[in-house]
Amino acid sequence: MKVKEGFLKRQIGDRVVVVPIGEASNDFHGMINLNETAGEMWELLQEETDEERVLNAIMEKYEVEYDRAKNSLEKFLNDLRDAGVLEE
Repeated sequence: MKVKEGFLKRQIGDRVVVVPIGEASNDFHGMINLNETAGEMWELLQEETDEERVLNAIMEKYEVEYDRAKNSLEKFLNDLRDAGVLEE
């Protein structure tokens, strides 16, 4: 899985947002707000990966327990699926 082409992540002040560019803006209108952890997950999803790799990277970087990391990742992935920006 990975995020679809045509989305650009930008830091705007203390916020991180993802906006569609090019043809992606025809299907997706608006922007995605990301917290720090979601921004890291977004970066990991720029290349083809799997849920296990993203989960392990987040647990290592943030020293968070498995259940908390798993729940956060699942919610984030479901949000991306609902927005139509995740390729699987």
